[in-house]
Amino acid sequence: MSSVTQPIPDVVTGNLQKGARVALVGMVINVFVAAAKIVAGLLGNSYVLIADGIESALDVAGSVVIWGGLKVAALPPDETHPYGHGKAEPVASALVSFGVLAAAVGLAIQSLREIFLPHHAPAPFTLAVLVGVIVLKEMLYRFVVRVGRNVASTAVQTDAWHHRADALTSGAAFLGISIALLGGKGWESADDWAALFACAIIAANGFRLLLPALHEIMDTAPGGDITAKIRTAAAAAAGVVEVEKCLVRKMGLRFYVDLHVGVDGRISVRDGHSIAHQVKSAIQSTDSRIADVLVHIEPAR
Repeated sequence: MSSVTQPIPDVVTGNLQKGARVALVGMVINVFVAAAKIVAGLLGNSYVLIADGIESALDVAGSVVIWGGLKVAALPPDETHPYGHGKAEPVASALVSFGVLAAAVGLAIQSLREIFLPHHAPAPFTLAVLVGVIVLKEMLYRFVVRVGRNVASTAVQTDAWHHRADALTSGAAFLGISIALLGGKGWESADDWAALFACAIIAANGFRLLLPALHEIMDTAPGGDITAKIRTAAAAAAGVVEVEKCLVRKMGLRFYVDLHVGVDGRISVRDGHSIAHQVKSAIQSTDSRIADVLVHIEPAR
């Protein structure tokens, strides 16, 4: 067998730091967006805008958790965490997803209560606030999700979808307020029905974001063609007769590989050790995110 734990590669550290910076930018923007929505909702008599503002405020907390998770994930391996701290990234993502689901339930309950309470129609100026929010949050989503995909970060992509969810809920709020204003007397509750619809969108996104985080925590095999590339690289190494087991798991932004390769059973231990190192080097050259490869040498059948 051959295995040497490597320090976190510069590219991985850079990706984690980039993700943390993006989360910080999103957090700052969400503070202003949440404040604008809540104030406009209070002044404009719009519960859907207040609910939307609360959801944006929760996004601030979510960005803090994502930022913290990425900072912890960037820490190097130590005696108590020989595989590094990468699991902090999907854990942070899962915590935020649970928070989103809880917020959706709470806001839905309040929205149902508001539907049966008499109140005035929302003020027209609230529509202008929502248009600005929708444009800003959709632009922010596209920027953050592009970064998240480039660095292969579950947490950053979760943060991106918070911005998309915010744009969608703001769109629902815009529709509800528009119906309430155009419909006139008797249509005031359209605002609250829109808030309820916004809660459904929030919950759906929370559940959708939770699944990949749980998969990563449970060491689910990564998607894409990374496993196929690893097998191809190992099979091409000199002295390898066959490739048997190939197990890959994702730890934060890094990958760890366990591999069984078959070689000529008549070679020496020293030669087998040399082949294992060649296999390891070949695999790591395929992707800079592969932190370590454990190669088990077996006699070929």
